[in-house]
Amino acid sequence: MNIWAAVMLATMLSAGQSPEVPTTKRCWNLLDEAIHDKNPDVRKDAAESVSLLPVNQQVLSRLESMLHDPDVTVRKAVVSTLGDVKGKRTIPLLKQALSDPVPEVRFTAAKVLYHLQDPEGEQFLLAVVEGESKAASGYLSSKERTAFRMLHTPTKLFMFAAVQAAGFVPVPGLGMGISSAQGILANPDSSARASALLLLAHSQDAALGDAVASALGAKQWSERAAAAHVVATHPFPNLRPRLIPLLDDKKWAVRLRSAAAYIRLGETPAAK
Repeated sequence: MNIWAAVMLATMLSAGQSPEVPTTKRCWNLLDEAIHDKNPDVRKDAAESVSLLPVNQQVLSRLESMLHDPDVTVRKAVVSTLGDVKGKRTIPLLKQALSDPVPEVRFTAAKVLYHLQDPEGEQFLLAVVEGESKAASGYLSSKERTAFRMLHTPTKLFMFAAVQAAGFVPVPGLGMGISSAQGILANPDSSARASALLLLAHSQDAALGDAVASALGAKQWSERAAAAHVVATHPFPNLRPRLIPLLDDKKWAVRLRSAAAYIRLGETPAAK
């Protein structure tokens, strides 16, 4: 350690701060930067990554602001993340999404509310069955969005089944991370190794830790993103320092999941 680093460390310790505080703040700054980025793909990555964070007012306030994003796929990602974090505090935000001008967003919100056993979700779905509401936009608007985005999204039902099959047990106060996993798998460039990592996320096999550590340095971005996701959700607190270099990753999907994972591992007693 050089003299300057020693002085900085001593200053932080004398102020009652741990050396990790600047990194945690940097992680929040990365997420906030992405939430306000001009590129909708980056904002979508941010919405998905937030599903890895502990549920608190900081998280909910950010998701609420993104419910008004001008991009449809970003708003759908926000609603999916709200479904991941679950709890009574998310219901008012989901009910806001029921008034979204785009039917797909409203339908996604209704499905989440239904699973949360909220009557408004059931009423909306019944209205769809009876033909009083539209679950999908008209052909032209959908075609235009598809031409711009070309997004091939796996069904949420499959993702729930896959995570449950991998032995996932929801932890109160923590995001389930399904929105994050779905975002990785939805990309056509995502590799088979990334998919396998996500499916094995909660395996207790001793070899998984080494595989995740190796994938953090993989050449393929989806594998690095999946590894950061698994570090958060397994969890692997011993790999937390390995997330710091990924905060400078060239891919936002990796950067943001690494930031969310770093924050999560610093705030959850179970991870510690």
